[in-house]
Amino acid sequence: MKNLESLEQFEQLKQRERVIFLFTADWCPDCRVIEPFLPTLETEFKEYEFVSVDRDDFIDLCSQLDIFGIPSFIAFSKGTETGRFVSKNRKTKEEIEEFINSLA
Repeated sequence: MKNLESLEQFEQLKQRERVIFLFTADWCPDCRVIEPFLPTLETEFKEYEFVSVDRDDFIDLCSQLDIFGIPSFIAFSKGTETGRFVSKNRKTKEEIEEFINSLA
């Protein structure tokens, strides 16, 4: 999964056909729990581009997007938000798959 490097890159990426941003942080224990199965999700859902966003590096973006809990996911297609799985709760692989499947 590639890491977001700039706000300009965020603006460009969200214009793509199908992109899912994962908001995370190094210190977040629930984020570490989902890490082992993220490569599997990327393989299962090849039609999506996955981008990791470090909450601490992009705190203003998180505030703008109402990301107050991590890990959280927001999907975009051609500049429009198509779905969000945003909460402070730990997420299971099944819950994340259900979220991605709901985007179709």
